[in-house]
Amino acid sequence: MRFSAAGLAVLKQSEGFRRETYLDATGYPTIGYGHRLVHPESYPEGITEAQALVILEWDVREAEQAVERLVKVPLTQGQLDALVDFTFNLGSGQLAASTLLQELNAGRYDVAAVQLLRWDHAGKEVVAGLQARREAEFRLWQGQDATERAAA
Repeated sequence: MRFSAAGLAVLKQSEGFRRETYLDATGYPTIGYGHRLVHPESYPEGITEAQALVILEWDVREAEQAVERLVKVPLTQGQLDALVDFTFNLGSGQLAASTLLQELNAGRYDVAAVQLLRWDHAGKEVVAGLQARREAEFRLWQGQDATERAAA
C-alpha cells in the first residue's frame, strides 16, 4: 500500500509550497513542501513547484518506508496515510519512540489514533497549525472521505 491522494492533499495543505529557503518552526532550513535541507543541498535561486513535487515524492517515500519498517500490524489506507504524514512532519525517530507506535503495535488502534492528537505542541504551547494537521490525520485514520474532511 502506498500513500494516497487524500494523504498527499493533507500533507500539501499542511506544509504549503515555499519557493525560497526558509527556517521551519524548529530553525532548520527548509524549502518546497516542507523539505528539510541537508548539507550540501542548496537552492540559492529557489525552486519551482515542479521541482518541489519531485523532492516531495522522495521525502514521502522515505516516510512510507519508515512506517513500513516500524509498524508491525495491518493498516487501513487511512491509517497509513495518517502515519506517513505524521512521520513526514516529525521524523521516523519521533514515531519510533512514540506511545502512538507502542499502542498501535499492541493492536490498540483506537488508543493510537487518540495519541496522534497529542502531537500538537511546540514546547508547552499548542500550535494551531500542528493542531489542525493532527486533526486532519485523525480524520484520515478514521477513514473519513474527502467530502467529510472538507466539511470538518
